[in-house]
Amino acid sequence: MRTRTLPAVALVALLALAGCGAEASEAAGPGDSFTLRVGAIGNGNQLSGPVGYLNSKNGLVPALSAVGVSAIKVVTFPNGPDLNQALAAGELDLATYGDTPALVARGAGQPTRLIAQAQINLDAGILAKKAGGPTSLAGLAGKKVAVQTGSYIHRYLLGALGDAGVKPAEVVHIYSSDVEAALERGDVDAAAVPIANVEALKAKGYPLITLASEDHRQYLGTSSTVVTEKFRNAKPGIVAAWQQAQREATGRAKADWPGFLAYTVSINGFPPKIVEATTIAEQWPAEPFTPEGLALLKGTKEFLVRQKFIRTDFTLGDWIVAQPA
Repeated sequence: MRTRTLPAVALVALLALAGCGAEASEAAGPGDSFTLRVGAIGNGNQLSGPVGYLNSKNGLVPALSAVGVSAIKVVTFPNGPDLNQALAAGELDLATYGDTPALVARGAGQPTRLIAQAQINLDAGILAKKAGGPTSLAGLAGKKVAVQTGSYIHRYLLGALGDAGVKPAEVVHIYSSDVEAALERGDVDAAAVPIANVEALKAKGYPLITLASEDHRQYLGTSSTVVTEKFRNAKPGIVAAWQQAQREATGRAKADWPGFLAYTVSINGFPPKIVEATTIAEQWPAEPFTPEGLALLKGTKEFLVRQKFIRTDFTLGDWIVAQPA
């Protein structure tokens, strides 16, 4: 288990290494075929969601072939800040991950552009340890709380605590996959985790304190698909191609919902019942951008600016690249 306390300044540095490392990748020329390097959150170097489902059906490369994509290399990371380091090092062309690390990276100067929000209304919750744990947000005052820092879950936790006027003794970084062990040992008093982890922990007797979708909908997350500026300049057609591939993927996943659920089970390690209960078709819009998704993104950015996790504010309109359907 990895655990550590991150003060705000250290957290910003971890969230968005912008910088000074290796040169950005040398993208192929406009007429060349190339391997698209995609970063994502997860494990096993597989894409999640409808685009991952499409890729598993050997449909993603053909959908992007018009811009020269001949193969796709997926690299998965445990958390957004880890992915941001790879982006900063020029090891990725495109990435799909949570809104919080994507926004923080852009605010730290990483030259990315947002080309889609594949998923909206990402839910999360806060649970307590079984014996003698807190029973409310107010009960988290002076307690140790775990969360996967740099994620939308972290931003939700901070927002919920701030709204309640609660100051825990510590907020420590523990990956969501390691939270159960920390709760079981009593290393932490409570933990904030994504919705699938919430359901898995509830089934094992860990008490639920609060759920974002019920009590703090303004802190629901969204996903962000970004490309580096260098890659977009070399392959300007990638934006329209990816957005159309996302439309196709979403349509196919919803048309084969049992197959999509089976794919999701195969890559995320949760039992089918939990995947079925927490995988919501409406969370994957037909279009790359929607008013609801953009409103959540705007609220997230404003929160991160107020909390000083975004170093330099920016206009969402200057970051987003929208193409007509």
